[in-house]
Amino acid sequence: MGTVSRTAARREALRTTAAERGLDAVLVTNLLNVRYLTGFTGSNGALLVRTDGVDILGTDGRYTTQAGIQAPDVELLIDRGTVPALAREAVRRGAGRIGFESHDVTVDGLAQLERVLADATSRSAPELTSVRQAVEAQRAIKDDDEIEALRRACAVADQALAELAAEGALRPGRTELEVGRELDARMLTLGAEAVSFETIVAAGANSAIPHHRPDATVLRDGDFLKLDFGATVDGYHSDMTRTLVLGHAADWQREIYALVAASQAAGRAALAVGADVAAVDSASRSVIADAGHGDHFSHGLGHGVGLEIHEAPGIGPLGTGSLAAGMAVTVEPGVYLPGRGGVRIEDTLIVTADAPELLTLTSKELLVL
Repeated sequence: MGTVSRTAARREALRTTAAERGLDAVLVTNLLNVRYLTGFTGSNGALLVRTDGVDILGTDGRYTTQAGIQAPDVELLIDRGTVPALAREAVRRGAGRIGFESHDVTVDGLAQLERVLADATSRSAPELTSVRQAVEAQRAIKDDDEIEALRRACAVADQALAELAAEGALRPGRTELEVGRELDARMLTLGAEAVSFETIVAAGANSAIPHHRPDATVLRDGDFLKLDFGATVDGYHSDMTRTLVLGHAADWQREIYALVAASQAAGRAALAVGADVAAVDSASRSVIADAGHGDHFSHGLGHGVGLEIHEAPGIGPLGTGSLAAGMAVTVEPGVYLPGRGGVRIEDTLIVTADAPELLTLTSKELLVL
């Protein structure tokens, strides 16, 4: 499916949602949602999706050419005051009820919108109503092109780690920062346009800190080494965590690793169409809790991944909703023993009608380097 028809189909789905809610138009202000619906990647943009008629992409003069190339099937409105200009245009074209992204628009931005709408018409001002996260709900289900981008992003991360391990870059005497920078550089060399997020490299006791930021800590023989990282390809993010041991593994390390591996396998197996997200979390978490380490697993089991590193659905004890085919999610249980060390094992997977498709293919056997 080409870019034009793919983004047009996404706008059509939003148009249907808008019509069902009795809206004349939806004003999309979240830049990633604008990209998802049009293909436009500039740093200033908003989109007016009209229930009947032509959709309008608003941006400023810096992006006239780029917008014309990336989003050729929408009308362009070039104005430095992008959002107010689109709001005025919506009124001019007869919109009486306009949906907006209440999770994205600030309090001041909403006040400005209300002023603009009141000034733009001699009749009573159009009604503004929240569409909540309607576009994010669409984004939770990936199409074939999105899944292929995720596959490529995961392959870059797999390859980068494999090359570093083969070259002996993960060894005692180096610092967390050195390893992290080398991993980032390798992903870029292999075709990532950016890293997915700040790479986590955590050695020794630092591996017990779930989101430790790499520092000057030196890797030592006998350390757990936890690596949580990802690559971005065509805007789509991969996410993977592997924990290995430097030198030789102690019995307690093998025990904790085997427990997390069993929990992670249970979580992956629970990824099924229609599965309740809290039940998926429970399937994995109960393995750790039953072994007496429930208090040492302090975060949710996973999250959706795509144009953002964290997006719908959230998979955790307080998560709501169920899984659907085409969702891209992580499964990442962990056990963290303060002052000693911790293990997290994380994959990115696609929910399918059959078994989930595993995108992060690096082995999950305990690697002792």
